[in-house]
Amino acid sequence: MPPPAASMKDLLADLRRWRQRDEKIALATLVAVRGSAPRLPGARLGLTGSGKLSGSVSGGCVENDVLHHAMDVLATDRPALVTYGISDEQGFEVGLSCGGSIDVLIEPFRDDEAWRALEKAVENREPATCCIGLAPDRLLARKLVIAGDGSVLSGIDPGLDPDLVTQAQRLLPEGAARALTLAWEGGEARVLIETFAPPLRLFIVGATHAAIHLCRMARQLGYRVSVVDARRAFATSERFPDADEVLRAWPQEVLGKESLDTSSYVVTLTHDFKLDIPALACALRSDAHYIGALGSRATHARRKERLIEEGFTETELARIRAPVGLDLGGRTPEEIALAILAEMLAVRHGREGGPLSARRASIHADG
Repeated sequence: MPPPAASMKDLLADLRRWRQRDEKIALATLVAVRGSAPRLPGARLGLTGSGKLSGSVSGGCVENDVLHHAMDVLATDRPALVTYGISDEQGFEVGLSCGGSIDVLIEPFRDDEAWRALEKAVENREPATCCIGLAPDRLLARKLVIAGDGSVLSGIDPGLDPDLVTQAQRLLPEGAARALTLAWEGGEARVLIETFAPPLRLFIVGATHAAIHLCRMARQLGYRVSVVDARRAFATSERFPDADEVLRAWPQEVLGKESLDTSSYVVTLTHDFKLDIPALACALRSDAHYIGALGSRATHARRKERLIEEGFTETELARIRAPVGLDLGGRTPEEIALAILAEMLAVRHGREGGPLSARRASIHADG
């Protein structure tokens, strides 16, 4: 599933266009999920008074009913918190048949300073946090936004805001949305903290045909993609319009200067040891979360020999996923890219990448 920033970014162009046309707009946000549901907290749906929709809070299960509630919200100019679940008749009628239940906040869209700061951060892929009041009713839809530069805009309540800023800083690396219950005025307040972490970084070494497709797919999942290749004929912005940057340089010149950490992914897509070996060596000396290398087992065996000569141990070399990608049976550049991205996603979420039908634990459980 897309990260919160990707879900939010999908809406921005439509929201901007609707504002330019003076449309009345409501914004629906998925704020809680219990059991199985198609989307994660932070998913959004934009709606207009004329019936236009953009985004999703349930993959199509409850959107039509959310639209009806949105019309009431726009008419009264008051937010509403709506619960859908298979356990109630309404939930069944509108189609939420996956066995879970969800809470959706529907509110009039406010083009205020806090929203514009959040919009700017998401578009520029900068860190930011949005806190939304959920309960009690007097706090519903109140917001506190922490922009990328650390500035705090708006607020939910003076008694809650300092704690929310602290909690936001702690949760920011997760890049997820989480509802918290906090002590407030002798009782409790419930607040959704949605964090937009800096994007995961993918370094693709080798400007090959498969790299073009991997770049495009990874960008759609929110990765910041850098393509690295010293060959000028291959490393061009024309071939890689979806890349954040195309670097005509040797891998060690780029990766050796980067602080590769647990948000970094490195994939080599060449069969050229002049590019592969220095790229893999730099990745192995770092905390990169994922290291993959294209090529047959025989090719990788020769790569390992070269890397052992450079002082790497078998334990260290075991970090390299080669042949790279999940076993999907594909052979075309597009299919190879899909297999690699699928493995990256499995590693990111701590999964093996097997069929969901064989999984015994809950589909959405961690690990």
